[in-house]
Amino acid sequence: MFRLAVFLKPYKKESILGPFFKLVEAILELLLPTIVALIVNHGIGNNDIDYVWRMGGLMVVMSLLGFGSSLICQYYAARASQGFGTTLRNTLFSHISTLSYAEIDRLGTPSLINRITNDVNQMQIAVAMLIRLVIRAPFICIGAIIMAMLLDFRLSLVLLAATPIFGIILFFIIAKSAPLYRLYQNKLDRIAQVLSENLTGVRVIRAFAKRQAEKERFRAASDDITATAIRVGRVSALLSPVTTLVVNGAIIAILWVGGFHINEGILSTGEIIAFINYVTQILLALIVVSNLIILFTKAASSAARINEVLDTVPSIADPEPAKRQQQVSPAVAEEQKYPAIVFDHVSFGYSTTGEPALSDISVEIARGETVGIIGGTGSGKSTFVNLIPRFYDVTSGRIWVDGIDVRDYRLQELRGRIGIVPQKALLFTGTIADNIRWGDEQATDEEVRRAAVIAQADEFISKMPEGYNTQISRGGLNLSGGQKQRLTIARAVVADPDILILDDSSSALDFATDAALRRSIRESSQGMTVLLVSQRVSTVQQADKIIVFEDGRIAGIGTDAELKRDCSVYQEICRSQLSNEEAMQP
Repeated sequence: MFRLAVFLKPYKKESILGPFFKLVEAILELLLPTIVALIVNHGIGNNDIDYVWRMGGLMVVMSLLGFGSSLICQYYAARASQGFGTTLRNTLFSHISTLSYAEIDRLGTPSLINRITNDVNQMQIAVAMLIRLVIRAPFICIGAIIMAMLLDFRLSLVLLAATPIFGIILFFIIAKSAPLYRLYQNKLDRIAQVLSENLTGVRVIRAFAKRQAEKERFRAASDDITATAIRVGRVSALLSPVTTLVVNGAIIAILWVGGFHINEGILSTGEIIAFINYVTQILLALIVVSNLIILFTKAASSAARINEVLDTVPSIADPEPAKRQQQVSPAVAEEQKYPAIVFDHVSFGYSTTGEPALSDISVEIARGETVGIIGGTGSGKSTFVNLIPRFYDVTSGRIWVDGIDVRDYRLQELRGRIGIVPQKALLFTGTIADNIRWGDEQATDEEVRRAAVIAQADEFISKMPEGYNTQISRGGLNLSGGQKQRLTIARAVVADPDILILDDSSSALDFATDAALRRSIRESSQGMTVLLVSQRVSTVQQADKIIVFEDGRIAGIGTDAELKRDCSVYQEICRSQLSNEEAMQP
């Protein structure tokens, strides 16, 4: 948890002045019982009303000063804790955005959301309590004991005897509750995962009439976290009553022994009242300490989860300047006849222990070529194209783009050359024009419209009342699947990339629109290398070259006619989608 203290550096003033004013409040609070004792002994005992009024006025002034100090501390604590949380949250988000797909897959999206929200909130609360109470509560305990010792040393030994008992109680509670809090946070991730799946898949759940089953699954996850919370609560709930029991036991002993001291004339009535007030202050401070222990135990669990994310080193990062090769511009690459893409004996696996997703892939794609990529489900098509923009790093072999290993590119430079349309069409809240401009923020209205025309999206956009200024709801829920796909294609096209990857991005389009889209891309993509990933034979038939995948390996490379003649896998795909005459037609 102390590692995160670096985020408090911009708030040094608040972190120092806040506890200072809380300390002033604590000192004033510690003096009040002594003043009460003076009022009882000298004012009431001597029937001196003026003395009572003077000392009472002093108590009022001290209380107001203490109240003012407390408000100032609250202000500084709020500034520091909220600033700390904001900085930590921004840093965490920035770090998560640098992680590769592999790290995000391992940590899990629901868990990352919980860590950037719930865990950071726990740390904010801990910082606020650190400034407000961590100085005050121990100071009150120690100060009250010292003041009690000054009144009657022998009587204060009762308080000192209770100290190790309280220490044992604290150790027991922390030892039992800390693992349970970590378990609770993990189960919170689980319930977030179930909730996320239900909200994103609500249409599928209703379509298959699985609402009751999903209710049961959510209830099971909810009951599981409830059971853990109850276990934590049972342990934590012991702290306050046991603390109260110990301190009240000490008060009884003090009253019993104090009675003898009063009879012996060692202790006055005012002093025993002050002594009891100090013991009460200690009791209240210990209750605060017990709550702080619970709070900081939670915060320690949250800090460990946050540090786990911050300690995760991105497996894919920009190369070091010393190792970075000189980048080659597209014009130079074309002049020197570098192929657009080269796979050199590439193998890749999502897990080091599982089956490889790609095995020994070697292929060369020339600049300006339109390449179709086809194969059955799980054959490795999407994995193949995801390695080009370096969403994952190869297990073995090398990938070259414009004559340079992709690992020698700056990520921004590499991905700036590539426009990719993923399988799942994802749009963001905002206007249609804003979504298309994700590909190029500087694109003019004319360039946005041209990209939409190429993507066959201009027709349906123009029919909307607000045209390109039409607002898109969260995730594009107010658009059809085909409309979303065409907008994501326009988003990639507007950037005019050197390499355009369409990863099964026309699956929701009818055959006529799909054919028009391919024709439009071919006509407008002068010098652009286009990769068409599809399970439709009709989508890839007109490509300059077709790569056929089967079980993570290349089963054939060639034109449509060549593959119909020589590749059994492609022949089988054609027979499953085309008539016998079309399947055999070269």
